[in-house]
Amino acid sequence: MPVEVPADQEALLRKMYDVFSTADRDAFIPHCLAPNVNWPNVADGVRLHGHEAVRAYWAAQFAAAHPLVRLEGLRLDEDGRRVVALVRPGLRDATGEHWAEEPVEHVYAFGADGLVSRMDVRQP
Repeated sequence: MPVEVPADQEALLRKMYDVFSTADRDAFIPHCLAPNVNWPNVADGVRLHGHEAVRAYWAAQFAAAHPLVRLEGLRLDEDGRRVVALVRPGLRDATGEHWAEEPVEHVYAFGADGLVSRMDVRQP
């Protein structure tokens, strides 16, 4: 029988995806990400560390376009410690919303404080 994602982690990730494409995302960062969070900058192939680096990365993304991420499911990773979010990336422009044909996986590790300590992106 598969082990379910812990309720507190599921609630935090669902809220994070709900607010990502809104103006509330900056205010929510301290409530979802650990102060020393390790976050991927996929476009540049580097890792970001801390709230301010993630905030600046997200601000640059929204300055260039309006990114969207639709959460399609959550499960525990094979190691049983990380949570995998199956998501469909997209963007909104003057012609509407455009969604990628293939989903990607966002893999989250949580710290002792219950906040996201690391996120990785991988293909399913």
